[in-house]
Amino acid sequence: MNFTVGFKPLLGDAHSMDNLEKQLICPICLEMFSKPVVILPCQHNLCRKCANDVFQASNPLWQSRGSTAVSSGGRFRCPSCRHEVVLDRHGVYGLQRNLLVENIIDIYKQESSRPLHSKAEQHLMCEEHEEEKINIYCLSCEVPTCSLCKVFGAHKDCEVAPLPTIYKRQKSELSDGIAMLVAGNDRVQAVITQMEEVCQTIEDNSRRQKQLLNQRFETLCAVLEERKGELLQVLAREQEEKLQRVRGLIRQYGDHLEASSKLVESAIQSMEEPQMALYLQQAKELINKVGTMSKVELAGRPEPGYESMEQFSVSVEHVAEMLRTIDFQPGTSREEEDEEVVLDAEDGSAGQEEERPDALEGLH
Repeated sequence: MNFTVGFKPLLGDAHSMDNLEKQLICPICLEMFSKPVVILPCQHNLCRKCANDVFQASNPLWQSRGSTAVSSGGRFRCPSCRHEVVLDRHGVYGLQRNLLVENIIDIYKQESSRPLHSKAEQHLMCEEHEEEKINIYCLSCEVPTCSLCKVFGAHKDCEVAPLPTIYKRQKSELSDGIAMLVAGNDRVQAVITQMEEVCQTIEDNSRRQKQLLNQRFETLCAVLEERKGELLQVLAREQEEKLQRVRGLIRQYGDHLEASSKLVESAIQSMEEPQMALYLQQAKELINKVGTMSKVELAGRPEPGYESMEQFSVSVEHVAEMLRTIDFQPGTSREEEDEEVVLDAEDGSAGQEEERPDALEGLH
C-alpha cells in the first residue's frame, strides 16, 4: 500500500506545547508521567509505578510494600542513563517525589484541551483514493489502509480494525518488550559483575596458595626446588584455564548486553514516531526482534565453588628422600594443612641418617 502525505500548518504555540509534552513522557510506559513522579539520584524522572515495575523485575525476591518481613533494599538501573540506583528497605517508596514535574503536568493539562499525542501533524493519505485518510488497519494483509479500500478496493474481503486500536496494541507490545529487555539487561550486568568478582577471587585464592607453597618449600632442602617449579606450573595452568573460561563468559554476556542495548535504543526511537501508519510499517519487525532478543539463552555461569583453589594444597609429612613424590591433595582443608608435621632436625636426624641409603635406593 502506497501513501501520499498531506500537511496541516504547525502553529508556534502548538510547537512549544509539543516540545513541553516530550519532556513529560516517561521512558518506560512512553506516556505522560502519572503521579506520583519520583526523581532518581541521576536526576531522571519516572512514574513511581513504572519505577516499581523495573525494580521488581530486577529484584524478584524483594518483599513488596506492606509485607511483614523486613527487606534489605535492592537496586536497578536507570532506563535513561543506565546509572545504578541503590534503594533502601523502603524500595521505590523511599525515592523523593518530584513535585515540580507534577505541578508542570497539572499546568500543562489545564492549558491543553487536546488529548496526548493529538498534534497538528501530517496525515497519510491513500494513494488509490487521494481524498481519503488512512484510518483503518487490514488484519489480513497487516497494512494500514483507508475506508474506501475496504468497501470497494483491494481489502474488501479482508478483516479490518480501527487504526488507533492496532496502534495502541502494538505500541503496548513493544513497550512491554522494552521493559523486559531493560530488566534483563540489569540481570546480565549483575551476572557480569559477579563473574568479575569470581575472577578477582580466583586470583586472590591463587596468590594465597602460591604463598603457602613458598612457605612450605622454604623450610626444605634444595631438592624441593625442582618439584616446587613443577607444582607452580600446574597451579598456574589451572588458574589460566579458569580465568580464560570466566573471561570468555564475560565477553559473551557483554556482547549480548551491547546488542540488547542497541535494540532498546532503536525501539525507543521507533516509539517516538508520532505517525501511526509510519510506526506500524516498522513495528512488527521491531516487535519480532525484541521478542527474539528477550528469549536468547546465554551460557551458564561457573558452578558454585569454581573459583576455589583449595585442591592445590600440599602435604610435607614425607621424609626428605621422598620429596619428589609430593603432589597436590584435593580436598585438604586449611585446618588440616596447619596441623601438618614439619621436619624436626633435632628429633629425626638420627633416624634419617639410618634410613637415607634405603630411601635413595627406592628413588632409583
